[in-house]
Amino acid sequence: MDPRFDQVRALLPTLGVDAIALIPGPNLDRLLGHSFHLMERPLVVVIDSQQARAIVPKIELSILQDTGFTGECMVWRDEDGYQAAFDQLFADSGIQSLGVEGMRMRVFESMAIQSANPSIHVSNQSLAIDALRQAKSDEEITALRKAIQISEAALEDVLATVKVGDTEKDIESRLVQALFAHGAEDLSFAPIVAAGGNSANPHASARADYAIQAGDPLLIDFGARYGHMNADITRTFFVAHVSDKHQRFYNTVLAANRAGCTLDPKNVSCHDLNEAATQVLRDSEFSEHILHKTGHSLGRDVHETPHIMAGEHSPITEGMVFTVEPGLYIQDEIGVRIEDDIWVHQGELVSLTTFGRELRVVEA
Repeated sequence: MDPRFDQVRALLPTLGVDAIALIPGPNLDRLLGHSFHLMERPLVVVIDSQQARAIVPKIELSILQDTGFTGECMVWRDEDGYQAAFDQLFADSGIQSLGVEGMRMRVFESMAIQSANPSIHVSNQSLAIDALRQAKSDEEITALRKAIQISEAALEDVLATVKVGDTEKDIESRLVQALFAHGAEDLSFAPIVAAGGNSANPHASARADYAIQAGDPLLIDFGARYGHMNADITRTFFVAHVSDKHQRFYNTVLAANRAGCTLDPKNVSCHDLNEAATQVLRDSEFSEHILHKTGHSLGRDVHETPHIMAGEHSPITEGMVFTVEPGLYIQDEIGVRIEDDIWVHQGELVSLTTFGRELRVVEA
């Protein structure tokens, strides 16, 4: 048996399932050391107590074998379709209960499984499967540090170019170029570059028709991907000058960020950490402008579980990485978010991000 799948096998009795099915994504990537594309051709690896088998399109077979996968492969070709491969694996396998990544598996894959064995019980076990990668390895932390270092260097380069009259699209374009110039293997996600009132939309899109003005807030949420790990950083700046109100607004978020980043993590839950940061915002003059939770776990996915939010009582545990990103937003006026990537190491919270957090005015 391939020992890479031992962690998955250990879940079977706990979850009460005969097997677990993985499809391309961070869990399968971590186990096989290769990022397969999630596309119209289904690739499914099924792990039971004795073996791992795969439904694999012919076009991907050699790549799967190159990962060292030695299990039985049900190979299918485009001209024949994939259902026969599902039938071969599930019809006579003895698998009557199957745990799947319910947040990732598509409907057509689930339907193919049910068609192969109508009596099989399929259950969503995303939380348990994802939890296997909650504690990051030394190699993952090294890669994440590199992703963050690339991101921070790119941001510094771009800030030196910002000027009144730039559009958000101008800055976004320069940021993407800088990320790859500094060594990013990919983007963690499409960057958010938002100025003026657009910064009050937490998931804003960069505009090509708005010229940045003096006094505007400039929110940049972005990250490089390196070694399968994703940086996720947000900083908010001001262009040319900042008003007294906006300075107070910014410093309120900064205080909330500090409260979350400096909490003693011993015997603390995700809920507790969220409360530590959010209470600072609630106690401020801007309490009516809170829109979102404090953060989320981070790693091979940009958003992993557990989330740093109210009602999430999962403990903060050794090896976790998560974001602390409190924010405040006044519609059509200003948004401020300050986001750091935090690692739980030797019982302490360690900020992997080092980019300055103090209020910064970009001389434009």
